[in-house]
Parts: sequence; structure tokens; C-alpha cells
Amino acid sequence: MRIFLLLLLLFVHSYADDYKFCEPAKKYDGTKSKIDVEHIKNDESKESMEKWLTSGIALEAYKVNYLLPYGYANKKYLSNGRPVNYRNIEAELQVSLKRKIAKNLFALQGSYYLAYSHKSFWQLYTYSAPFRETNYNPEGFVVFPVNDDKYFVKIRSVKFSIAHMSNGQPNTSNVYVDGEKMKNLSKSINYFYSTMRMQHDTLIIDLTLQAPLGTGANLSDNPDIMDYLGYSKVKFTYFYKKSILTFMGRGNVGTLKGALEATYSYPLQDETNLYIKFFSGYGESLIDYNRNVTKLSIGFSFSR
Repeated sequence: MRIFLLLLLLFVHSYADDYKFCEPAKKYDGTKSKIDVEHIKNDESKESMEKWLTSGIALEAYKVNYLLPYGYANKKYLSNGRPVNYRNIEAELQVSLKRKIAKNLFALQGSYYLAYSHKSFWQLYTYSAPFRETNYNPEGFVVFPVNDDKYFVKIRSVKFSIAHMSNGQPNTSNVYVDGEKMKNLSKSINYFYSTMRMQHDTLIIDLTLQAPLGTGANLSDNPDIMDYLGYSKVKFTYFYKKSILTFMGRGNVGTLKGALEATYSYPLQDETNLYIKFFSGYGESLIDYNRNVTKLSIGFSFSR
């Protein structure tokens, strides 16, 4: 049944893309395509209905949006106090969207955005198929373009962001089950980061510095999280013909802990891509931020 649901989801996505090519110039929403507007006499009502029929969502892809039905880790995941025996095989999905809210404020040429990313780790192959962990990541950021034509590697933009990341779980540090104190399920952090983006030919380089905001309640659930996430990150994105390869490294030079991640994507049909992701290190998810995991996942991405 679970495999069927995944296949159905992929089929619906593929069908929706194919449907667009069969539609006339007004690309009607497939779920509303049988609604008749030609015989509506009131012009304003007719116009409202046509807009409703053809309306899309005023959001853009931010980070990669993907569904990875199969991911294999080198060890079983911890139950973290839940009555579930998690496996080392699971699915993973991410939805990430952004919306531009302003541009060129104070004549600084910057573009201002609000964004939201949602990443879930789904124990698809475990009885009842629970979601082991979900991380929520809203943020607001501004990007300033840079005109640089002098150097071999050219600076293209500078980004400043304030973000929050949480797994949405309650604080269970004072909860006892059968006389035993539970592990605290709540993990969260407020943080600031800045990214300088550079380019050489088909290679994009992102250099990021990040730091937590404050030392109060947002870090009380995980006061040592920066020891594992680190304060710096570098990401390389390489375009080779139709393929996109990325390599990311982040870490804390003081603790010598961090993570490496590599991805590969190749277009299959329309906006559907083959997507392969390799991760090794700390911070795969918030609940396991201090646990070293090596994992290979394969599936599909719907943005690049």
C-alpha cells in the first residue's frame, strides 16, 4: 500500500505535467477544468471565475524540492523515547518555497524574500510508517547583486538571512515514563547567516558564515548544537551539460565535527529529475544533530 501511494503521487505529478501540453493557451487547473464560464452573463463574475480557473500559486522554488523513496543509512535510527523500533531504511522529502516581498529599498538594489522549507524523514518501511522527524525552517533574507567582472572567480551576490529551525516537538525534559525520564524531543535554533555567491564559468561557489541568535530558550533544548553544525559552510554547484552536481562541506574547526553532502540530478521529464543524495556527518536532522550518520538516498526532485 505504501509503495502504491508513492507511485500514485509520482503518476499524478507526471500526469499534471502532461496535461499542461494538452490545454489551450489558458492553462486551466486540471481539478477545475470542467467548470463552464462561457455562459456566465455577468462580466465581472466571469472574469473572477476565469482567474480562479487559471490561478497558480505566487511562490517560487527555494531549496531543492524532492521526494526520495529510498534512503539507506549505515545504522538504525534511535527511537528517542518513542515506542518504535526505527529502521535504517526510510524515505525523505523536502518542500521549499520563497516569495519576494520587496525590492530596491533605500535604493540599495536588494531583493527581499520570505521563505519556508519543510523536511521530513519518513519511516516508510516500518510498521504504521511514522514520520520519524520533521524540521521546519522559516526565514527572511535579502540578496544584494554584485557587479564583478575583474577576477577569475567573480562575486555575484551577497545574502543576509535571519532564520528559525525547529522540529515542532514539545519539551519533554521533565516527563517520566514508567519511572524513567524521557529524552527531550524538542530541538530548535534561531540563527543568522550570510552567504557570498561566486561564479567561474559553470561552477557556482557559496561561502556561508552562520551563528546562533542569542543564548536563551532557542538553545536550551540543544545548547551544544553549533559544535556539530559549525559556523562555516562551503558549497560547490557544477553544471555539466544537463547534469547538476553539488558538494557541500560544513563544520566547526574547534570540535572538528561537521558534515559532507553530495548530490546529483539529471532531468527526466519536464520538471521531474533523477536525484541522488549522499550525506555523512552530523546534523542530518535536528533530533539527531549530535549523531554521526552516513546515508545514501535516491529518488526524484521537482526543482533544481
